[in-house]
Amino acid sequence: MRELNKNNTELTAIQIRLREAIIQSGIPQNIIAEKIGVSAQTVSKYMKHDIFPALDTLARLCVVLDVSADEILGINEIFNN
Repeated sequence: MRELNKNNTELTAIQIRLREAIIQSGIPQNIIAEKIGVSAQTVSKYMKHDIFPALDTLARLCVVLDVSADEILGINEIFNN
């Protein structure tokens, strides 16, 4: 059970970093959606932490938002702890 909670916590942290990157970009959600090939409703669901993007979509999001996947995934945090 402890491992499940840890994984859930890490996923939540990733979702929070993704939301922050979307906000920091200043790009409207409908424009982000258009550029990555999803609906604006889907981007809204990412913002509400209702769903998580597929890996290929996450990669496109990183390009559009001009942020590294390492930053979104918290790679430095994982390996520095």
